[in-house]
Amino acid sequence: MTRMSDGRYAPAGSLIGLVQRGRGLGARMALEDPAGAAEIVYGCVRWDWRWDSVDERGLYLARLVRDLGLPLGPVVEGLGLGETANERAARVLGLLALGGSGEARDALRAYVKEGEHWVAVLEEMACRWPVEWWDDLAETGRERAERDPEDRWGEPWYRWGLAGPGPVHGSRERKPFAEVDNARLLELLADPEESEERRAAALDVIDDRGPEPGVIPLVPSLGTADGKYMLWPLIGVVDKLGALAVPAAREWAVATEPEWLRRRGHDVLAACGEAEDVPVLVADLERDWVERRWCGPKRTADGLARFGAEARGAVSLLRRLWLWTPHSYERVSYLEALAEIDPTGLESVYVECLWDCEGDARLLGVRHAPDRPEVRERLVYLRDDALEETEVRAAARERLAALTG
Repeated sequence: MTRMSDGRYAPAGSLIGLVQRGRGLGARMALEDPAGAAEIVYGCVRWDWRWDSVDERGLYLARLVRDLGLPLGPVVEGLGLGETANERAARVLGLLALGGSGEARDALRAYVKEGEHWVAVLEEMACRWPVEWWDDLAETGRERAERDPEDRWGEPWYRWGLAGPGPVHGSRERKPFAEVDNARLLELLADPEESEERRAAALDVIDDRGPEPGVIPLVPSLGTADGKYMLWPLIGVVDKLGALAVPAAREWAVATEPEWLRRRGHDVLAACGEAEDVPVLVADLERDWVERRWCGPKRTADGLARFGAEARGAVSLLRRLWLWTPHSYERVSYLEALAEIDPTGLESVYVECLWDCEGDARLLGVRHAPDRPEVRERLVYLRDDALEETEVRAAARERLAALTG
C-alpha cells in the first residue's frame, strides 16, 4: 500500500486512492470494510490530500469517521500535530459535534483551554456552532488573549469585546493612470522601455473601463520579463473582450511559447470559440491529461460542453480526467460536459456522486441519480443529516417528494 505520508496519490481504483480523491466510491467501499478503511481515513485527516484549498474534504471525512464507527482518539491527536493538521482535525471534530458527538465537542472545548493553536479552533467553533456551545469560554479566551496579544476580528472576539480595531475605511487611493485616456495607455503598453509595474498599472485602468480592442495585438508582449507569467490585469482585460478576441486567440492557442499565451488563447476559445475550435480544445485537454495538469481542464470542459455531440472526441479524456483527477473541485465540470456530449453510462456515476466529497457533486447526484431503492435511501440520509449543506438537504427533500408523489 502507498504510504499516506509520502506525498504520492495511490491509483485511482484503489481504496486509498479513492479516499484521497474524495470519490463517492471510496466512501462506499470503506463502509463495506470499516476495519480495513480506518487507517486510510485517519491518514487523510492527518495529511492534507487536497490538490487545492478549494477542494472539500471535511464533511466527507467526518461522515466516514461517524458512519464507520471509528474511535475519535486518532482524530483528536491531530489537534496536536501542527497548524495544518490541527485545522483538518478541528473541522472534522466540529462537524461531528454538530452531528451529536459529545466526545468531539468536549475535545475541542478542552483544546481551547490548553492547546497551542487554540485561536483557530475557537474561531472554527464560533463560526459553525450554536453560540451557547462556546460562549461560556469567554474568560478562557480573555486570559489566553492577554498572554498572546494580537488584533483579532470576527467571532467570538466581537461578542466578547476583544476584537482589535477594524481596518481603516478611508478613501481609496487613486490609480496612477486613472485620468489617462485609453489611446495614451495603449501607447504606454506598446513601449518596450516601460517597466512591468507601469504597464500593469495601465492594464488595471483599462480593465476598469471595459472592452478595449486595441489591446489585442499587444497581448503577446504583455508578460513578465522572464516570460513565465502574463501581467496580472491581463486576465480581466482579455475576458472582457469576449468574442472580439477569438481570431487572435486562435493564433495564441498554437503558440509554442510563452506557455501563458497559449493557455490564454485556449481559455478564450473555450469561453467564446466556435465549432471549428473544438479540435484545438480537445488537443489541449489531451495535453492536460498527458502532463497530469489537474488545474485548468475544468475551463476546457465547460467550453466543450457548449458544443454537445460535436465535441465527442473529448469523451474518453473527460472520463479519464473524472476518474483520476485529485482536484475534486473540477470533477463536476467533467460530468456536466459528458452529460451534454455523450451521457452514456452516467447513471451509475450519478449514484456515486451521492457519496462524493464535493457539495456540487452531491447536488448533481440528488437531481439525476436514477430512481432505485439505494438512491431513495441515500436521499433520505442526505435530507436528514445535520452535517449536510443546506442546499443539498433541500434538493434531497424536493427529489424525494417528486419520487413519492
